[in-house]
Amino acid sequence: MKTIQFFITILTFQFISSICFAQGETELVNKVKAKLDKVNDYKAEGIMNIDVPFIKAAPSGVTIFYKKPSQFRVKKDGGISILPKGGVNVNLSSILAMGKYTVVPAGESVIGGGKVKVVKLLPEEENSSVVLATLYIDEVSLVIKKSIVTTRENGTYEMEMSYGKYNNWGLPDKVIFTFNLKDYKLPKGVTFEYESGEKKQSKTTSENKKGKVEIIYKSYLINKGIPDSVFKE
Repeated sequence: MKTIQFFITILTFQFISSICFAQGETELVNKVKAKLDKVNDYKAEGIMNIDVPFIKAAPSGVTIFYKKPSQFRVKKDGGISILPKGGVNVNLSSILAMGKYTVVPAGESVIGGGKVKVVKLLPEEENSSVVLATLYIDEVSLVIKKSIVTTRENGTYEMEMSYGKYNNWGLPDKVIFTFNLKDYKLPKGVTFEYESGEKKQSKTTSENKKGKVEIIYKSYLINKGIPDSVFKE
């Protein structure tokens, strides 16, 4: 009888501990969201570097627009960006604004020599464009250092963020966006100029390839107001 009571006590303790642990991670996510929620809109200037096999694309200037809760656009000098449609977004506020979700603790990790908490967000809405989001959160600065997001239309993509001047707003100085080419869907109307001597890659050759887009933010104009028309051009 004492043995049974002992195991029941242990299981009860573990159950209560897991609930408290989950509540702590949920509170952490809410703090990060509250920090990002201070930004109602922004217009940012930056440089975009594209690293995609067989594509010739020199670094170019970009203007990035965001408006709460989830309007986001990257406008490339002389054209539009290659960021895909369908749930893919390099704006962190939009990920946390995707609706109701369950926060699941996933341990700890190390990024850039610093310890981060790992949490998974499971959307509760059946039609959510995001299936799963894994966030790597700096508990001290309350910023997301890395995210791995699985979408319904564009597979899984990763983002790594570094912070500096705009850390108090939760806005990164640099974002590195990595995606699988086989899952990638180009926005309507986007074309590329291929490297001379190279042929357009076939489906089989691109299946295991990864593409990378790096955006280096030079400046932000925060909470100055942005018309909705900017996102409809």
